Amino acid sequence: MTHHDSSGPQSVSPEPLELLRTPPPKERADAARNRAAVLEAAARLFAERGVEAVSMDQVAAAAGVGKGTLFRRFGDKSGLAAALLDARERVLQEQVLHGPPPLGPGADPAERLDAFLDAYFDYLLEHLDLVRMSETATPGARYRIGAYRFWHRHLAILLGSAPDPDQTAHALLAALAADHVAALLPELGEPRMRAGLRRL
Repeated sequence: MTHHDSSGPQSVSPEPLELLRTPPPKERADAARNRAAVLEAAARLFAERGVEAVSMDQVAAAAGVGKGTLFRRFGDKSGLAAALLDARERVLQEQVLHGPPPLGPGADPAERLDAFLDAYFDYLLEHLDLVRMSETATPGARYRIGAYRFWHRHLAILLGSAPDPDQTAHALLAALAADHVAALLPELGEPRMRAGLRRL
């Protein structure tokens, strides 16, 4: 988890966003094939049975790899979920960094903030079970995910005129935690939750 100085307002520079979005390392051909087979099998099984109902053993068997290979590569089911989400997150990150306004550069920070909240909420609803798994499998998992640091830095930049942009960005992201959204969505519904994010 990133630690922030809470002593007062901070200036936030946009440059770290590119640094937080590092490309995946190069892989050997056999490792890349195994990784692709695992991700394809996991995506299929999760879609067919639901994330909670699928075990790592089932993923390994469906991918044709050993359990040791799977656990060494992904650690646990949350690591597997994070790997499946990686490509989807990179699309949204690319739109934030280089896409058209208001999600991308060139719009007023308040407009960009609204556009990001809408786009991230859409992404979250589309992949809610996977995001929830990646964020909750181990204590504090959400804050160790590189994408969380990217989203936080982006929001802190947009909130640069707030008294404490870092804390405010964390508070906004807390309302977008997958476990929180999954618990409240049946009661509040999507439009009400989306409107609440805007008010925050």
